[in-house]
Amino acid sequence: MKFQEARGSGRGPRWGGRREVRGSVSPISSTCPPPTSGLTPTEPRAPGPEPRACRPILHSVIHVERLSRRYGRRWALADVSFTVRGGSVLMLVGRNGSGKSTLLRVLATAIRPDRGTATVGGFDVVRHKEDVRRLSAILSHYNYLYEALTARENLEVVADHLGLPRAAVPPVLARVGLEARANDLISTFSAGMRKRLSFARILLQGPQVVLLDEPYGALDPQGFTLVEDVVRDLRTQGATILIATHQWDRVGAYADERLELEAGRVVA
Repeated sequence: MKFQEARGSGRGPRWGGRREVRGSVSPISSTCPPPTSGLTPTEPRAPGPEPRACRPILHSVIHVERLSRRYGRRWALADVSFTVRGGSVLMLVGRNGSGKSTLLRVLATAIRPDRGTATVGGFDVVRHKEDVRRLSAILSHYNYLYEALTARENLEVVADHLGLPRAAVPPVLARVGLEARANDLISTFSAGMRKRLSFARILLQGPQVVLLDEPYGALDPQGFTLVEDVVRDLRTQGATILIATHQWDRVGAYADERLELEAGRVVA
């Protein structure tokens, strides 16, 4: 699907041909699952044997089966099942406390599920944490930045970890509008500037799967445009993107699919 510029019409989201989740998907095999119901296409798989590795499969980059997570006696997620096609943008919606952030944190391996399974790029989020972390990136309420370092130094740490030259850092700082603050400590940054730097980290990493939790939060109108430009860039590179948001109108203009949670359960 061609990326469209987001437009706030004030008339609510316009879905067009986008899919909505209704019901759960079939169980996942221990190797590579074929396309199933839910968010995946319905066309039959090409003839031939199942591929040996899950990571190249376009049809199911993310596959979640009866995923549940509990905090004390309260279930933040309850039997959540869905799949996400490779290269698509999924909009995750729901009221505060519906389970959106918990779902993204489970997929990012930040927390463990209590029941069910989830795979990202064919890797189980519990048994293959490091593999999941290598191919994915999350922007969440926790910014994962080093307060005592400058913006440039934060990204140089990431570049060193990824084996990238430090010369790759200035272009991404400029991309998010922080080149003039490159040598300032993170402790002096506003919430919006920290979010911009988090986007710079994601661009530097170039992940296959991107998990964005309220990416528009704390940003000014120019920052809103930045979010959409970054999503467009990542999508052009083939990334699969999940966006948890209350900005239905903006994200609905370019998302392919929609998943709605209520009290930890899939409702649409």
